[in-house]
Amino acid sequence: MADHGFESFLPRYNSKRQWSDRVKDIAVPLFPGYVFCRFEKSSRHRVDRIPGVRGLVGFGRELAVVDGLELDSIKAVVGAGMLVQPWPFLDVGRRVSIERGPLKGLSGIVERTKGTFRLVLSVSLLNRSVAVEIEREWVLPLAG
Repeated sequence: MADHGFESFLPRYNSKRQWSDRVKDIAVPLFPGYVFCRFEKSSRHRVDRIPGVRGLVGFGRELAVVDGLELDSIKAVVGAGMLVQPWPFLDVGRRVSIERGPLKGLSGIVERTKGTFRLVLSVSLLNRSVAVEIEREWVLPLAG
């Protein structure tokens, strides 16, 4: 999409894949089937004509807009180079703020699994989430 003058974002994570003769780490999309793109509404027909674009997410004739803070959080996690993975979407739970570490300033939902803590970040529009391992000491519960 950058070749066509549009800012785009395709968040990926590393996943181990098994072949008959080897195991390999490959980068796969965090949100399969979705590429995030910034453009003006007047350019929607130009974006829709880019090879590989199947369609734009919307409700009727209205384009769907992803929450910028949610997308910025996903960018921060991917950019921090930490272990990130797709996660079941969480709509409820304790929201927290990260007060220390490489993800300082982000907020999300904390989940504990087998002694490890994960920060779950969601893209509400897609009903999809990602999780990244964090240290318990980084977290401060948000007032709610």
